[in-house]
Amino acid sequence: MWALIVKEWKLFLDSLLSYLMLTIFLLLSGLFTWLVGQDIFLINQATLRPFFLTAYWTLFFFIPALTMRAFAEEKRTGTIEWLLTRPLSDWTILLAKYLAILGLILLALFLTLPYYITLTQLAQEGKLDHGMVAGGYLGLLLISMVYTAWGLFASSLTSNQVVAFLLALAMTVLFHLVFGLFAAHTSGILRSIFQFLDLSWRFQALARGVLDLRDLLVFLAYAFLGLLATELVLLQRHLSGQR
Repeated sequence: MWALIVKEWKLFLDSLLSYLMLTIFLLLSGLFTWLVGQDIFLINQATLRPFFLTAYWTLFFFIPALTMRAFAEEKRTGTIEWLLTRPLSDWTILLAKYLAILGLILLALFLTLPYYITLTQLAQEGKLDHGMVAGGYLGLLLISMVYTAWGLFASSLTSNQVVAFLLALAMTVLFHLVFGLFAAHTSGILRSIFQFLDLSWRFQALARGVLDLRDLLVFLAYAFLGLLATELVLLQRHLSGQR
């Protein structure tokens, strides 16, 4: 698995798209945290909430762009057949790609730590809620785990990277927007169901520093279901190749 993770990281480091997406992520998060819109200086509060809300939306596009080539490119070039016939389990291949992409996302989040350090220096003693900062970063990590899992599933369905990108967006928009909209315009048991499925308000709770074990379990369940769906696609292809 480690060899596959290193292989994926080398591909990322050799890709101009990876550097471009990383630059765009840092540029947008920096602009909206410090200079544009409801930035820190405008609201005059020692909080990284503007960054977390900006990153929440940026990752919505950033992650599908990272996952779109994971299996689609392997299928387009035909290397997926070679990979699946290696003495490796499908889960090993899947988790290697999953962890490699999460590693790149963690690198992007790590590069934003100067925002926290700067804010710590600017804030008066006791004004910065460190628990809220920890909750916000945890929320970004959890939402990234979900989006990455379903992005891999989208990539496993096609050999076209653009189609994989659009499929990933269509899937994650359910967690990002649709379930929340349905919850806001329904009532009773339907409202409870859609609110349970919605990840946006769970992320917002974490960004406020509210840690609930149920929220963590829902995020992890979504990520596991995405990985399981991808594994089923790989298993079907694997079995088809053995016939």
